[in-house]
Amino acid sequence: MTTNHITAGTAGTAGTAGTWQLGEKQINRIGFGAMRLIGNLSTPIAPDREAAIAVLRRAVELGVNHIDTAAIYFTPTRSANELIATALQPYDDDLVIATKVGPTPRGRDGAWESETRPERLRDQVEENIRQLGLDHLDVVNLRWGVGRERGTGSIADHFGALLDLREAGLVEHVGLSNIGPEQLTEALVIGPVACVQNQYGLTTRREDDALLRLCGEHGVAFVPFNSIGAAVAGAVPGTVPDETGRHVVEAIAEAHSATPAQVRLAWTLHQGPHVLAIPGTADPAHLAENIAAGALRLTDEEVDRLDAVSAPTAR
Repeated sequence: MTTNHITAGTAGTAGTAGTWQLGEKQINRIGFGAMRLIGNLSTPIAPDREAAIAVLRRAVELGVNHIDTAAIYFTPTRSANELIATALQPYDDDLVIATKVGPTPRGRDGAWESETRPERLRDQVEENIRQLGLDHLDVVNLRWGVGRERGTGSIADHFGALLDLREAGLVEHVGLSNIGPEQLTEALVIGPVACVQNQYGLTTRREDDALLRLCGEHGVAFVPFNSIGAAVAGAVPGTVPDETGRHVVEAIAEAHSATPAQVRLAWTLHQGPHVLAIPGTADPAHLAENIAAGALRLTDEEVDRLDAVSAPTAR
């Protein structure tokens, strides 16, 4: 197989990674995660507002038509939903905005609230609709765990409540976030699951390999967040870079004239045609780099070398 070369700063288009059919809409497999636009939830260092708006607009120009956000993505001075609404209204017809709600929402003071009854999920859905300036939501994920942790126990009541909102026309597709295989299996008996969004990457949460495969077997999109995450210096403010497999990743990146982050994204996309990446950034150069990663085609031998990288204990 011929090794292809990409230039780290060269802007490709989001369509080079292929597409996924979500209902009536075809979305490009490289999307955009909006959380980084507000800095970091625990240590907010907000990017320049106009720069964040420019990055969103540039992402759409480069073919991104799948944006992940949530009403819980806010700091005292920034809201991801408000930035999206300001930057992108009127929305393109093919744009899919995915958001999330859950039994532990953040209050206006930023603190996580106590468990919410299923019927209160409607309040969160309507808040996302209001902030984004929509009449309904394309995708709503039931965020079952807090932060990056998987939730446990039955999701039946909360998932059923979101399906009721789907019947009411407030939601088009329902997905799950921060779950394990047992929650996906339970949900599939109750109703259709559009996607599963979990933290996952080359050296992060590899116990979700099985969940990823289960999604593929059922035609459910798997949407990993933090595919690069702490593996690359500076990717997440305040975190220590994960050195696991660094030399293997760097050697493959050099062979492709790519960056380690691009190799990690390419490996993630290689896990199946149902895998959709949502790397986030507030930097236009990093945005172009992330999207260009969709054009990187790893050889079978390179995939084997990456697969052999020992994954650290789940965080």
